[in-house]
Amino acid sequence: MANLTLISTIYTLEPVIVCVTRLSPSKLILLTEEGTVEKKLRSEQTIEDTFGKIIDIQKKNTSLYDPVQVAQDVANLIEEEHARGNHIMINVSGGRKPQAFGALFGAYTRSDMVKRIVYVTEEDNFIIDFPILSFNISDTKKIILEHIKSGVNSVQDIAIGVGISKGMAYNHLRELKAMGYITGEDGYSITDAGKIAVI
Repeated sequence: MANLTLISTIYTLEPVIVCVTRLSPSKLILLTEEGTVEKKLRSEQTIEDTFGKIIDIQKKNTSLYDPVQVAQDVANLIEEEHARGNHIMINVSGGRKPQAFGALFGAYTRSDMVKRIVYVTEEDNFIIDFPILSFNISDTKKIILEHIKSGVNSVQDIAIGVGISKGMAYNHLRELKAMGYITGEDGYSITDAGKIAVI
């Protein structure tokens, strides 16, 4: 039977305690950051003191306010845990909103590897399951986004780099723009949503 890894944002104790006691993970990865505030440090320490002899507890430093970086870090954690044969759940209840949203977006980038995304309500500690969505873009669109992210921004250069006609490149670019993944007309740039979609 596969082990369960819970990747969790944290600020206060309650949501993490609810997830650990009700979901029974064998491993807990707490998302934290450099310069963590005292209240969060106390919460992290209490979690370690309470559950550290029962489950494997690790911390992962990530950004507090950059959801793209958090999404990348969470996607990497999901891949690592999945490669170990573990089932993965994500708790987005605590922490700053950009960090929680980044964790959610990271889960969406690896939706095929995530079993559950949860949020614990403050009022009654009820676990709400979030839908597991995905960015669901084609390989060609992903390659186009990667080219734009690397600085290629003309239709002709994108078409050549991807190996498609200029007409097909225009169609993909129009669709990517409508999806909110890129901006521009003559020269294209990638949005944060686009950066997350290519993770």
